[in-house]
Amino acid sequence: MEKEQTEISRREFFKSGLTAAGALAVVGTGAFWLNHLTAEGRIRHDFLRPPGAIDEDEFMYGCIKCGLCVQICPVQAIKLAKAGEGLAFGTPYIDPREQACDFSCDALQCVETCPTAVLNFEPFKKAGLFAVELAATQAGNDLQQVNPFEVQKVAMKSIVRMGKAKVDHDTCLAHRGKGFSGISRGLNFKGNYRAPESEDASASPLNEKTFDRDPCNLCVTECPIGETAIIQALSRSGRKLIPRVLDGCTGCGVCVMVCPTKEPSIIIEPY
Repeated sequence: MEKEQTEISRREFFKSGLTAAGALAVVGTGAFWLNHLTAEGRIRHDFLRPPGAIDEDEFMYGCIKCGLCVQICPVQAIKLAKAGEGLAFGTPYIDPREQACDFSCDALQCVETCPTAVLNFEPFKKAGLFAVELAATQAGNDLQQVNPFEVQKVAMKSIVRMGKAKVDHDTCLAHRGKGFSGISRGLNFKGNYRAPESEDASASPLNEKTFDRDPCNLCVTECPIGETAIIQALSRSGRKLIPRVLDGCTGCGVCVMVCPTKEPSIIIEPY
């Protein structure tokens, strides 16, 4: 009788052990997928972050979603992700088709105002100081010949790397040998920017500007960075003038905003 009870106890022990092991396996698998889904919801490599954003993995942990960068942007280029974006909810991003970062603030104010440095101002500060020192040296150390603000703002915006523009050869008007005439995004478009040739201190509505280009070259002429970012170059056949994106592209998105095709023929791939 005792032997029979011992055998039953052993069977129950092994059965309960297997049940527990199975339960742990299920919990472990669930925890793995929960962690996986959580990470997927948290890390948004498809978001175009504001200037100076640190690596996305670190950005998501450091951003406190305060919205100061949104408040200080003069063209309201920065938005906060909505609730449907999961754990990215409340973090800043830019939709350049709606409103590009046109650098008309001249001081990277969003970066300067970030309290947690997930928009890191340090590289821009160093670039600005170096540019002023170089300009002073070239001017024979005569600081009166150097406008520090003008020198710094050019140096700082030139090292921004939010992403890089990419041209769709199939839909780009220039690649198709076509020009453009008119208001690039129509009268109802609300985006603003400061054109490179403008002497205004602030941005103005894109729908107030009329273009007449043959071939179309708005992405080139309206770029706030200039020929270090994008140029108009001969195609391989030598028959067309087409846009060519260079390494100096900052990913500001002005080219995307001004592109006149129904769907933009140039996009920004975030870094």
